[in-house]
Amino acid sequence: MDQSPESGTPEYQGIRALQDLLGDGWSLTERRGQYSEGYGTFYTLEPTGDPSAAAHLYLEQVRSVTPREVETVLAPQAHLLRHLVVDTTMVVIAPWLSTKTQYMLRENGIGYVDLTGNIGLRISRPAVFIHTVGALRSPQPLSRNKAKATLAGPKAGRLIRLLADVRPPYRASQLAEVASLSLPYVSRLLDTLEEQLLIRRSGRVIKTVDWPGLLRARAAETSLLRPDSYHGMVAPNGIESVLRRLPELPAHEWDGLAVTGPVAARRFAPLAVGGQLMLYVASHLAIDEDLEDALGLLPTSEHADVILLRPSDDVVFERLRQVDAHQEVAVTQLVLDCLSGPGRMPAEGEAVIKEMSLQEGAWRASDISDLRPTSLL
Repeated sequence: MDQSPESGTPEYQGIRALQDLLGDGWSLTERRGQYSEGYGTFYTLEPTGDPSAAAHLYLEQVRSVTPREVETVLAPQAHLLRHLVVDTTMVVIAPWLSTKTQYMLRENGIGYVDLTGNIGLRISRPAVFIHTVGALRSPQPLSRNKAKATLAGPKAGRLIRLLADVRPPYRASQLAEVASLSLPYVSRLLDTLEEQLLIRRSGRVIKTVDWPGLLRARAAETSLLRPDSYHGMVAPNGIESVLRRLPELPAHEWDGLAVTGPVAARRFAPLAVGGQLMLYVASHLAIDEDLEDALGLLPTSEHADVILLRPSDDVVFERLRQVDAHQEVAVTQLVLDCLSGPGRMPAEGEAVIKEMSLQEGAWRASDISDLRPTSLL
């Protein structure tokens, strides 16, 4: 390169990451010209020894970028660039880019490099296609004085479930009332969701919700099997025997049990056979010998086929479904549990999302005023 970017800067690290992926058969050279002044940095990418097959890149270094900024700022900029400098691909370099931001960049023909290893670049001539996956979460959370509401934590989970469970339109005040959350908190989280293009508003009214994207984004911030939140069990007579026992339990003694996980996912959207039976147990029920006897279970430290889960919030029991005489979590909760679970559970969650998309009218409420307020544990 004629003038390399300063060593240690994001641009320098981004160029090094691209060059390492391309290998010795490609050269990446900074280019000066009539459009260089006042813009980002232009580079020529070509196979070694074949300048006739050169491609042109425009690299723009940013501290952060949201999906909304991709839509309103970067996409128009890339469109203008393609008209000003023919056959030039815009590439964004940032410390970290969210999954949604990466998707928006790809959809708008913009390449990207983040310093955790998320890289995407597609060029038709010469043919170049790069797609690598790095960190799913930002390695450097915002400081407290600059922090925005995030999708982590029980309160966020409560609001996200409500947004997914009910069709808009509705206002922040309605969401706050039904979710039993403060209006300032709801407003801050809605601002975050709007930046991520997970909701869209007209004035103060939420008009659309990207519920699949919302559930995926929430699941990325959670873990189903948190430390000290579950107990492994063995069902000597098989998990079907446990399912048969559930509706036979006295309701006044055992209200607070709900099926989730692979078994529930398979019933809603068959993808594979087998899998553990996962059962939420409300906080007012003790996980002891009485419960084990009632369900026909034995505790185990390995090879469990039944998992008893302690929820972090009562929202998991909201809008339960009755399936074969026993209770199962709402399909939105089922997706969250599967996507944040281990093994093949995320694939099962995606299968549930696909089926939900085909029958949205069957599971999604049409009027928020029909829902009663929930309560925190």
